[in-house]
Amino acid sequence: MKIVKWTGLAAGIVMMLTGAASADDAAQWGKIRIATEGAYEPWNYTSPDGKLIGYELDLAEELCRRMQSECEIVAQDWDGMLPALNAGKFDAIMASMGVTPERQKVAAFSESYTKAPNTFMTLKDSPIATALGAQIDYNLRKDPEGAQKAINAMAEPLKGKILGVQGSSTAAAFANAMLKDVVEIREYKTVDQHNLDLVAGRIDMVMANITVLKASMKQPDLADATLAGPTFVEGVLGSGTANVAMRLDDVALKAKFDKAIQEVNADGFNKKLTEKWFGADITPKD
Repeated sequence: MKIVKWTGLAAGIVMMLTGAASADDAAQWGKIRIATEGAYEPWNYTSPDGKLIGYELDLAEELCRRMQSECEIVAQDWDGMLPALNAGKFDAIMASMGVTPERQKVAAFSESYTKAPNTFMTLKDSPIATALGAQIDYNLRKDPEGAQKAINAMAEPLKGKILGVQGSSTAAAFANAMLKDVVEIREYKTVDQHNLDLVAGRIDMVMANITVLKASMKQPDLADATLAGPTFVEGVLGSGTANVAMRLDDVALKAKFDKAIQEVNADGFNKKLTEKWFGADITPKD
């Protein structure tokens, strides 16, 4: 009887402590501070009146509603995001950030909310526009040989050209891993900066997420730009997805985001949102 009573008492104490921890977690994440870049249209960008808008702002609002959390969204330079996260400047990042092995050393990542490849953009009258060929999709992880053949085929037409990428991005990782012996790589603080240099003729092409490049081409200054060549996902480009980044120890916060993201992916809310902002369903399919 003593053993039974002690077992019941111990179980009761565990349940009380677990309940207290859960209550503490819920209270702790009643308010969440989320960082975004504010310079990556249409994912997240700044309107003429200074307001942060875009797909990820709309998604964050819905996720916070489902998590029953009050959220504040702030702008943060891309190249300082992960250090600022771990310094406690904010609690999460929603800035089209994909999962890579290096990033996983310093941050935890939620379930993915989109999946889209990287590709190239150049000017329509550039020889590169035709030399890179058709838009064929390559997965660096699932088909490394096919992807490498495509990259090798790009070597001759790109020899000596200048490629612009955003610093600390997966496009930069791809360029430095796959093309550093072929092209001159220039890294920029923002996508807008390398697009301006493309139009000005200071570089020959840029590489970025295809959704961002398509949005860029709608701008009057980039009316003469075009997408060129293959698209790539995974491998050195990471997961090819966009995920919420959080501190490694914030397990309860990750659980909240995971649950809310699973819900918006399952009930079609995220599908409608991606179609609104990107003109296509780019929610994760696998």
